[in-house]
Amino acid sequence: MYTSYAQQRAILNTGARRKSVLLIAGMAVALTFMMPDEDLVLLSVGLAAAIGAIGLNLVTGYAGQISLGHAFFVGLGAYTASCLGATGPGREVALGWDGLVWFPAAFVLTGVVGVVLAPVAVRLRGLYLAIVTLGLVLIGVHFFRELTHITGGAGLGRSGPSFTFAGFELDVDRNFLGLVMTGEQISYLFVLIVMIAMAACASNLVRSRLGRAFAAIRDRDLVADPMGIDPFRVKMTAFGVSSAYAGAAGALLAAITGYIEPSGFGLSMSIQYLAMILLGGLASISGSIAGALFITVLPRLSQSLAGLLPFMDDSGSGAGLLTAFQLEQILYGLLIVLFVLVEPGGLVGIWNRIRSYWRSFPFTY
Repeated sequence: MYTSYAQQRAILNTGARRKSVLLIAGMAVALTFMMPDEDLVLLSVGLAAAIGAIGLNLVTGYAGQISLGHAFFVGLGAYTASCLGATGPGREVALGWDGLVWFPAAFVLTGVVGVVLAPVAVRLRGLYLAIVTLGLVLIGVHFFRELTHITGGAGLGRSGPSFTFAGFELDVDRNFLGLVMTGEQISYLFVLIVMIAMAACASNLVRSRLGRAFAAIRDRDLVADPMGIDPFRVKMTAFGVSSAYAGAAGALLAAITGYIEPSGFGLSMSIQYLAMILLGGLASISGSIAGALFITVLPRLSQSLAGLLPFMDDSGSGAGLLTAFQLEQILYGLLIVLFVLVEPGGLVGIWNRIRSYWRSFPFTY
């Protein structure tokens, strides 16, 4: 029983939610010592992608602004971090600064660029907005390919930033009080902490007055204006916050993988992020995380199927009917269509159905 509005509106407002969050967090930490380093790198990529998915869900799921330009901001954050944090000789810009500089710089710069570009986008809605943001991706890919002193050029790419924060190298094996941890384990824990912190910030944002303004704009912006909500300012803020989250995701992805290439930030990446929030659940922070992890693991699943199905070609000889990459693209399309038709709420919607069933069991009527 709630005794105040603040208690009712708390993020973890029930004992079951608090226990489940602690259980999930404990399992995520336990995976550090249970999974091989190769799988931990994959999970780190998924957690970093979850930050970008949260950003896209803020502008699309909560504010109702369809954006297909997310890949541009992810790439901008990745190259900002690489220019400021990469080390070693080369023809690309590499200042070798610490992560305490390149990570906030990627976050702030992409947010500022998002705010600058927002006035062009927020005047549109629906399909027109999607087309304009799609054009932003195509322009971004062109510049990423041509600015070779920053990006390395198409087909060549460049190294990512050094994974160093406050002089502490995260990707180096270390001994903590007799416990030997690999660089992959340390990096995974760091990305997990950053993702949880940014997810908590996003959860507080959508519960605030600004978050309620997002929902009002999404539901009916013409009605929100007479209520005292400035649609232009709210939409611009949504694009700015979403872009900043995308830049942070790009910076972490560049540091985790250690290599970035211009063609990786094209339309396919934007579709992947759109699939993350559709499959995970629109207007849901936890759904963004679940969808990002699911889409990140999907290529590994398609590669496993390539070795099991007789009509698949996993050798690259062209003898099979489909390759692992083609199967991956087909799975993307099928899953998006299936979830939109059968379960628009995504993975979170499925979980809510299961939870509601057992909450009223056996009185399911």
